[in-house]
Amino acid sequence: MEKKKKTPQPIEISPEETEALLKRIDEKKLEDKDFEKIKAFIKSFVFIQGLLERQKLSIKKLKNLFFGKTEKSKNILPETESDKDKDEDEDEGEGEGEGEGGGEGEASGNGIEYEDSKKKKVKKKKKGHGKNGASAYVGAEEIYISHKKLKVGQLCPDCEKGKLYKWYKDGIEIRIKGSSPLKAIVYKLEKLRCALCGKIYTAELPKEVGEDKYDAEAKSIISLLKYGSGFPFYRLENFQKSLGVPVPASTQWDILYPLSKTAVYPYGELLRQAAQGELFHTDDTGVKILEIIKENQEREALAEDGADCGCEKRKATYTSGIMSKVGDRVIVLYFSGRKNAGENLDEVLRRRAMDLGPPLQMCDALNQNYTKEFATIIINCLSHGRRKFVELLESYPRECRFVIETLAKVYKYDEEARLEKMTPQERLCFHQEKSKPLMDELEEWFGEQFSQKKIEPNSNLGQVIKYMQNHWQKLTGFLRIEGAPLDNNCLEQALKVAILNRKNAYFYKTVNGAHVGDMFMSLIETCRRAKANPFDYLTRLQENAGDVVKNPGKWLPWNYKV
Repeated sequence: MEKKKKTPQPIEISPEETEALLKRIDEKKLEDKDFEKIKAFIKSFVFIQGLLERQKLSIKKLKNLFFGKTEKSKNILPETESDKDKDEDEDEGEGEGEGEGGGEGEASGNGIEYEDSKKKKVKKKKKGHGKNGASAYVGAEEIYISHKKLKVGQLCPDCEKGKLYKWYKDGIEIRIKGSSPLKAIVYKLEKLRCALCGKIYTAELPKEVGEDKYDAEAKSIISLLKYGSGFPFYRLENFQKSLGVPVPASTQWDILYPLSKTAVYPYGELLRQAAQGELFHTDDTGVKILEIIKENQEREALAEDGADCGCEKRKATYTSGIMSKVGDRVIVLYFSGRKNAGENLDEVLRRRAMDLGPPLQMCDALNQNYTKEFATIIINCLSHGRRKFVELLESYPRECRFVIETLAKVYKYDEEARLEKMTPQERLCFHQEKSKPLMDELEEWFGEQFSQKKIEPNSNLGQVIKYMQNHWQKLTGFLRIEGAPLDNNCLEQALKVAILNRKNAYFYKTVNGAHVGDMFMSLIETCRRAKANPFDYLTRLQENAGDVVKNPGKWLPWNYKV
């Protein structure tokens, strides 16, 4: 085990003595006492260099925190001469001949448009930066408009010979209308009063209006804005007030809470089905719960008085994300409180069928992600290891470039396997053939950095390499286990929902409020993964509340429309 470096002692040497020492070095007349001073100078230099490197790394992390970051290889790696030559060769190759699309103004297979006969290349817009087609508007109302003047079977008004028939493709026009999230309708009910007896008669509301002031769709949009998009109650209050339809923040909670009483049943069924998954992704992010913070403060006050309150001593609070893959379905669950990801996964696995074997678990290398009661097959996130090299790229460009480019090839093979829709067995064999030689080369390279003394083990890069070596078996699980993923990125994306709520609303007031938030976030995010409309889903739960309570398994995001 490597010993930690001690902080070097201050060098007590005056400027005059330093000048004299440098003079003796030039004259090659060093004394025995000079060697001790030179050694002290070198140790101090190495120590200060390490401090500066860590400081630079900390500043970089801070910049990424405020201004965002990208970790794509093409964006972080400096372009070399060989890269430029390669690009020029590719450009020359692309200019020859015609693409499959052929013809003027059409796109070839490599994503380049030709605008004239000389094949001048114009790069196409990035995917997702153009107009959406009608197929993208799955939530839009469709209105069919018949031709006002012509009908099927009539003679063509142009040639006056042929008969008109219905064309297989309708014309498409899209119009988007704006409105506030919550709209209000004021019904003025006529009142009539008897001139003799004074009795007043009030007009009745139409039956379709309903009895509740806030209908099912209003409750759905509030829950979706709050827990699905991080739009806090107070912000929606101010927004609605400016549009002339006030909805106080306290009222919004009163509106949502009855919906949570219905949603708890399909949420419980999600928990049960998630427990049967073959692969779990787990991770944590921080959360503030005022009720727990108050408990911590009261406990500290009792401890100062010498009393033992006998309550939970852990101060930290987490929102744990657990993603379960059950066949083709993906279930996302959130848990907020004192428990960490490993403990919350234990809670889920208590619902697991006894005859099922240990599932795969993808997480980073922190112990708090590991279960305590149930066995899982641990796989560590390769992206976490890669990220450490990305952070050190400026300090160690040559070494980090080699690691990042090697892992980029592995990710490219994994993407190829996904696009080819390989089975887990085919994907495993493919990675063993293509990726294993790359990972073996990388493992050997890590060993050479220390054995050949190219890298100081206690340097920042040395510590990152040791992290990779210490967790190598878990980081390369995709080379031995069918269905093992490369990284935990899918769950980190899902955790952004909880992070967005934390950034905008800052905290939950109570543990119960946090549980309600977890439940709504779980249902909404699972809807998104199932490509179901969460607004429509939450509305249907309310409209069929009686059956949801009796048969929650029939009211999950992938089957509620059946």
